[in-house]
Amino acid sequence: MRHHVMLTVVAVVCAAALASRASAQAAATPSAGPIVVHAPGITWADGPPSLPRGAQFALLEGNPAEAVPLTLRLKFPPNYRVPPHWHAVLEHVTVLSGALHIGMGEQATYAGGTTLSAGSYAVMPQKMVHYAWAGSDGAVFQLHSVGPWSITYLNPKDDTRQPQP
Repeated sequence: MRHHVMLTVVAVVCAAALASRASAQAAATPSAGPIVVHAPGITWADGPPSLPRGAQFALLEGNPAEAVPLTLRLKFPPNYRVPPHWHAVLEHVTVLSGALHIGMGEQATYAGGTTLSAGSYAVMPQKMVHYAWAGSDGAVFQLHSVGPWSITYLNPKDDTRQPQP
């Protein structure tokens, strides 16, 4: 169970990767040569439209809309929440700072679950239903996968890309 919860963290990160737009920072492709990104030079953009408002992301490698390797960074503000969802692809998540909490299942409690602190790593299988939330200091994490990226919310009302009544 704990292994499954850790995998949920990866899925949350993937949700942000689904960005329908690219980051303001140009992302290189491996065939163009080495990719070197220095932390102070990262350009953060408002989170992708697939995530609730408040997140930020930076595309470091690839294109979320294509079947290519993908690396992005995500910043969740304190107590940020991502409702229950799943992703069509495998996700790898590494927490860089703060705490990212992952819960499994269709009903979010935003309590318990698995806490991933700085340095923690998780892999989330495709289509695993999970939800996530940041700790009181927020969370910064890196997501690796292969696109195309997508996120499917269990409750359509949680999907920020859909017009709300």
